[in-house]
Amino acid sequence: MNIEAAYYRLALRIFADFSGSIAVPAVLGALVGKWLDGKYHTAPKFLVFSLSIALLSTAWIVVRKAKKYGNEYEALNKK
Repeated sequence: MNIEAAYYRLALRIFADFSGSIAVPAVLGALVGKWLDGKYHTAPKFLVFSLSIALLSTAWIVVRKAKKYGNEYEALNKK
């Protein structure tokens, strides 16, 4: 396997994984918050709360994945 191709595959995996890890919690937080605000007539309290939870969970997920991909990158450099 070409080492340059391995770097590109790792970069594309990181990009796809991080994109989903950032977008999915934000979209779900917005949808759930908007739905709860509509149900209980408390706009924008639930929206702000659910987006805050999404932000915290995204930060936790990104840190975990960055450590994982950092280890993979180091292993690739040692080859």
